[in-house]
Amino acid sequence: MTIALNKFQKELCNIIQEPLPLRPAPFAVIAERLGSDEATVIEQLQELKSLGIIRRFSGTINYRALGKVAALVTASVPNNDLTTATAVINALPGVSHNYLRDHKYNLWFTLQDDSIEQIEKLLANLSCRLGCKFHSMPATKVFKLRVRFDADFPKEALALADVEGDACNAGTFDPEPVNLTNLEKDILTKLQTDLVISPRPFDFLATDTITVEAAIETTQSLIDKGVIRPLSVVLNHHKLGFDTNVMFCAHIPPDRVDHVGKRLAQLKIVSHCYERKTFEGWPYNLFAMMHARTGEQIRLVTDQFTAAEQINEFELLGTTAELKKEPVKQNFA
Repeated sequence: MTIALNKFQKELCNIIQEPLPLRPAPFAVIAERLGSDEATVIEQLQELKSLGIIRRFSGTINYRALGKVAALVTASVPNNDLTTATAVINALPGVSHNYLRDHKYNLWFTLQDDSIEQIEKLLANLSCRLGCKFHSMPATKVFKLRVRFDADFPKEALALADVEGDACNAGTFDPEPVNLTNLEKDILTKLQTDLVISPRPFDFLATDTITVEAAIETTQSLIDKGVIRPLSVVLNHHKLGFDTNVMFCAHIPPDRVDHVGKRLAQLKIVSHCYERKTFEGWPYNLFAMMHARTGEQIRLVTDQFTAAEQINEFELLGTTAELKKEPVKQNFA
């Protein structure tokens, strides 16, 4: 259900999706940007969280920097088996997202593990246990990974030129694993829990021997090394009115995938954009998650985009249910 926000709340929703200032009192910095005061910002953030608009306020660890891998997985699961399959899949510690989509391949989830071989072994076991074939599609290139919802996004249908955002650089998934110190492991463990919305939200990182300033400095170092993404809020897009969630899948020739992927990533309605491996019967190698207030907005943009880029083979897979959405907890013990 969409929740109506006032102008200040919309501005606050937009700014807290940007990197949180790494200061002992970050909300005072945000208040200054908004021409407000710290107490008002904290009060409004607490209200947004109580309304369920703020979904999560914690760090997101880059599992690749820990030497782990992930794959998007799909299967065609009969409707009468979905409850059992969902329970089994959601219980896996490496599953962060799981969705039902409007397609023959109706179940889609992301799975992390130590290697692609381990993922394939796990999926083989799942296939035997649940009686359906699971297909993995590891990412080979990322064009965009930026989950941000504009609280002022227009309700009316938009033209393609109106929804273009910043360009994103393509990159491969080959980071060198980072060796972590005990202090870094401790900080990362704590940052996986929600920050308390208070005047000094980073105080919980401090210990008897580590000051909050030193803990913040370590956090910044982990961000600089790519181990953790800049801290920001994750919003519940449904409560902001972004009720349409679609996965765009296209078959793009190898010599054009970089060009098309970069162009696709520029669209404001796109939060994720990847090149992925295919499997037999599924030729689509370019994926994008799209979010809008209506299906008409997405259809308008995709119609214009596919025409401009001369894309003939593509599908739009609408999300019909969110079965799981929470980050994988990394264990540093």
